[in-house]
Amino acid sequence: MTEPPRSRRPRRHGPPDGEVTVFVADEQAAHPIDTDRWQALAVAVLAEEGVQGECELSVLFVDEATIAELNEQFMGHDGPTDVLSFPIDGEANPPGRWPDNGGPGPDRLDDDLDDLPLLLGDVVVCPTVAHRNAPDHAGSFDDELALLVVHGILHLLGMDHADEAGRTTMQARERALLDAHHGPMASDPWAAIAAEAEAEAAAVAASGNPDDRPPTAPPSPGGGPPAGGASS
Repeated sequence: MTEPPRSRRPRRHGPPDGEVTVFVADEQAAHPIDTDRWQALAVAVLAEEGVQGECELSVLFVDEATIAELNEQFMGHDGPTDVLSFPIDGEANPPGRWPDNGGPGPDRLDDDLDDLPLLLGDVVVCPTVAHRNAPDHAGSFDDELALLVVHGILHLLGMDHADEAGRTTMQARERALLDAHHGPMASDPWAAIAAEAEAEAAAVAASGNPDDRPPTAPPSPGGGPPAGGASS
């Protein structure tokens, strides 16, 4: 098996003399955010995923205009989405929860990695899009935000849903982490994502043109572009 370049391999261990730190900022006003709650969820997810040592993660809650600008600048997509993941070291993940997405972050030189804190990256969530998508996805606003936070973190740790195997693995991990650290979901967001994917595939098959996809809202926690995109 060919091993990817060092800078492209997701790392989970920072310098052993430090600890995991999660920074959470609410930079929007449309929907009040309990930053302590989402910080606790992020810390729990990182611990269960084996992240150790001096590591840093940021979770930012932003408005539609901000996430739309990021989506266009880094992903080349128009409009807002529900979540974007920006790894510090490595290539971008696609935007939204479905199919995944995220964006490129600045790389650091490999020679620096052993001495500096492990910078996992940024998860950027749009509460307005999450609120809009919640009724058809996770069922409640809180559940939608929880899914997006977990989804975005898993992207930073190297998971994706670009193919069926990856999607199945990632969704199973989301379920387990949410069950353990958030609680039961009001609805099954993964069923909603599957239904939207089937509808899109049917539309493409009917048109006979793979590029002739109807505009859809992100399947998953996500609004705007195809959702499902909790940063995929």
